[in-house]
Amino acid sequence: MVDDPTPQPPAPLVTRADDDRIAVITLDSPANRNALSRRLVAELGEHLDAVAHDESLHGVLLRSSHRVFCSGADLAEAATVDMEQSALGIIGLQRRIAALPVPVVVRLDGPVRAGGLGLVASADVVVCRDDVSFALTEVRLGLAASVISIPLRHRLTARAASDWFLTGRTFTAAEALEGGLVTRVVDEAGLDAAVTAVLDDLRAGVRQGLTAGKQLLTAELVGRFDADGPATAALSGRLFHSEIAQERRAAALKR
Repeated sequence: MVDDPTPQPPAPLVTRADDDRIAVITLDSPANRNALSRRLVAELGEHLDAVAHDESLHGVLLRSSHRVFCSGADLAEAATVDMEQSALGIIGLQRRIAALPVPVVVRLDGPVRAGGLGLVASADVVVCRDDVSFALTEVRLGLAASVISIPLRHRLTARAASDWFLTGRTFTAAEALEGGLVTRVVDEAGLDAAVTAVLDDLRAGVRQGLTAGKQLLTAELVGRFDADGPATAALSGRLFHSEIAQERRAAALKR
């Protein structure tokens, strides 16, 4: 028997499965803890574009296949690509979430770091386990949370934003709730039921009302992406390609 020499396509990093008018989109890149590589960003964007044209849906559930939701930018990839272009891709991804016709619900079972907070802030409802931790670690690498500042400044209280952006410290789910980042915090035993309750409420709505309501709530945020996106992407690119950031990135990868 001759082996088939045809190369097999890589396994997808993002998958979709529909459940009674809800599109369940799952991040599935455990090797780098769902880092925002160009490939993951592109795959997630493709799923969101498909969802935007599916008039049968009442909502989207965005979750991870494993405990970590998202570790932020792909630091290994940052050494080999134009990070301003990567930043534009992440801005476009966040805008897709905010501009999607139907509500986006995020389920958080575990840690969220750096750029992952942009996905969370761009969503409409966030249900979070009480032991989840968050951190905007960019400042410790000589960077700034620039591209994700657009949705974060829209969601967060001013004091919470100053604290988390400038200290880079790890903060708790309870603090995330108080600061405006997440919607509900529940214990591990109650997470499934809490997410199901939100999705059932969306199913009970009329799609026309859901789409009109979401548009009212997100119009300002979508406008901010359009107005501020290019400048924040340029800043992100300059910072990523700076000498100090490259040194800090290399050190972080060694750890």
